[in-house]
Amino acid sequence: MISRLPRWVEYGAFVLAFIAGCVNAVGLLGFEHKAISHLSGTATLMGTGLAHGEITSALHLAGILGSFLIGAALSGLVLPGSSLRLGRHYETLLILEGVLLLAAIHFLDDGSRLGHYLASMACGLQNAMATTYSGAVVRTTHLTGTITDIGLILGNALRGKPFDRRRAQLLTLLVVGFVAGGGTGAWLFASLHFLALAIPATLCFLLALGYRLFSHRHGEG
Repeated sequence: MISRLPRWVEYGAFVLAFIAGCVNAVGLLGFEHKAISHLSGTATLMGTGLAHGEITSALHLAGILGSFLIGAALSGLVLPGSSLRLGRHYETLLILEGVLLLAAIHFLDDGSRLGHYLASMACGLQNAMATTYSGAVVRTTHLTGTITDIGLILGNALRGKPFDRRRAQLLTLLVVGFVAGGGTGAWLFASLHFLALAIPATLCFLLALGYRLFSHRHGEG
């Protein structure tokens, strides 16, 4: 049970979920209606594509899966351990994520599928950036596990166990941030098309700067 949740964890989780929701909305609207921030649907489409002999499409989806994996591997390379902790170099990964999203804009505007892979790599990097905080799994690019955990907290509370309010608060922030990001991404895509990805990229840079200043201020730089 989380008894004390630092505000920087709450704010960071919300912004990261917002970024992922925004990127995923652009993906759904502009990448042939394929999600890029979570992979269950992508893997299913890949399987059905293989079953129907749609090899080119299946290979493209395999590229998205592989790109997400590479992004997660980069996160693991930069950050030792899986527990979220102030002082680790999250700003390095945030800057890299922003660069990947900006690069994706260039290739997507040229009609290249490389843009899909770069955006998926950015999401994989972000999702692996923080795994746990005080026993709570923190995943910022999809909501399946998050909503499952909220349901478990509610079910345990109905059984008479103490309600883990702080953990529920963190998980709820992830849901709200992702939904808000999805709505914002759809609105931005309508007017900016793929240039809409510049907004979550900018948020990555601002979050990196804010985190570094906060970390130095609290003696963890």
